[in-house]
Amino acid sequence: MKVSIITAAFNNCNTIEDSIRSVLSQKYENIEYIVVDGASSDGTVEIIKKYQDRIANFTSEPDSGIYHALNKGLKMSTGDIIGFLHADDIYAGSMVIDWVVSRMINCNTESCYGDLLYVHKKDINKIFRRWRSCYYTDGLFKRGWMPPHPTFFARREVYDNLGHFNTDFKIAADYELMLRFLEGNKISTHYIPEVLIIMRTGGKSNRSLKNLLIKSSEDYKAWKVNNLDGGLYTVLLKNISKLPQFFVKSS
Repeated sequence: MKVSIITAAFNNCNTIEDSIRSVLSQKYENIEYIVVDGASSDGTVEIIKKYQDRIANFTSEPDSGIYHALNKGLKMSTGDIIGFLHADDIYAGSMVIDWVVSRMINCNTESCYGDLLYVHKKDINKIFRRWRSCYYTDGLFKRGWMPPHPTFFARREVYDNLGHFNTDFKIAADYELMLRFLEGNKISTHYIPEVLIIMRTGGKSNRSLKNLLIKSSEDYKAWKVNNLDGGLYTVLLKNISKLPQFFVKSS
């Protein structure tokens, strides 16, 4: 099976090379790597071009934000399975894509996800937060659960049938997409109880109190646009449920 991995970048000169090398170091051979840059001006483009012969599709032009960029990547992709690796992130090891493909084939599932580590922006050996997920059961979203989006992989036909990221959402389009797929349309999924992604801290949704409030508002909106029965209580549980993730020992 061909796996399309999409990276959206904008002025990520300090981290983009780690992300690219992480993809290129995967043992799985049938990978289509797509990089969508938003017209970076800090040297990011020059770094990407160093690896252009191993990147299936690369574009650098102004866009309307990360979800617009990811949608452009989705339209370029031709893989059977699609995943995303943000320009601040790396895979937890060289076998991640092998694990994903084998689980999706053996479990005959439309999607899968795993665990995620948040690490210090300048020292990836310092663990800041550990996001352990769990096996999915119907109703988990309503109790505040969601899988870590960077670890989420889905088959191409899911995107073809259910749509791409809703760019009306500026911060929570990943949440809306997974809510639409898993809760709204009941696609099949499988949990891989392994750390798949290492993410540097400093994500947009948690960067300030203002962004956290915008995100909570968009989380609420996600339920409404999908005509699902979830409200303010669900959004409150979603924020509270993340608190235990911070009680980890840095290494």
